[in-house]
Amino acid sequence: MTVPGKNAAALFWAAAIALCLGFGIWQAGQGVYIKAKAELAQILLERAWQRTLIDGNSHKAWPWADTWPVAMLEAPAHGRRQIVLSNASGEALAFGPGHLLGSPLPGAGAGGTSVIAGHRDTHFSFLRNLKSDDVVILTTANGLARRYIVDGADIVDARLTQIDPSAETGIALVTCYPFDATERGDLRYVVFATPAPDAI
Repeated sequence: MTVPGKNAAALFWAAAIALCLGFGIWQAGQGVYIKAKAELAQILLERAWQRTLIDGNSHKAWPWADTWPVAMLEAPAHGRRQIVLSNASGEALAFGPGHLLGSPLPGAGAGGTSVIAGHRDTHFSFLRNLKSDDVVILTTANGLARRYIVDGADIVDARLTQIDPSAETGIALVTCYPFDATERGDLRYVVFATPAPDAI
């Protein structure tokens, strides 16, 4: 003879365990999906970049993209290679560092400071390790690779400080600061680099 209360309790716990397992599997699936999507995006961006190098035209990585590759940024001493996207919008920055519109396009032949922004916890996490005299290589859509030497870094308040894009020729790599923060803030970590003497 079974006791109705015991059956109900057993059924309740079985359902609760099944629900928890199902939720855990769903969460794990979401994590795998996001990781797979990020990896696929990098493959598609690399293909778009290679097409750009071949014909010099802008190519979107997928038809509905609101950005496209404009340069390749490398930090050889740190093993980093990042495709730089047109525009530093939130959507573009989800896939890679972005060129800040209003600053000279990298390698466009104009002087001034090209500003490239990226997230501190993903694509630009390595900025904390860049040191003075490190080499950064920027390859532009025309295939020209130019070496830059890191001059140093500053921590600035974005509300009070702006990078002058008409200043000396170079690049400014910008990310949020501090690197380990979880909250949004107004501080920015800015790495400045100027063309290597052999690149002028």
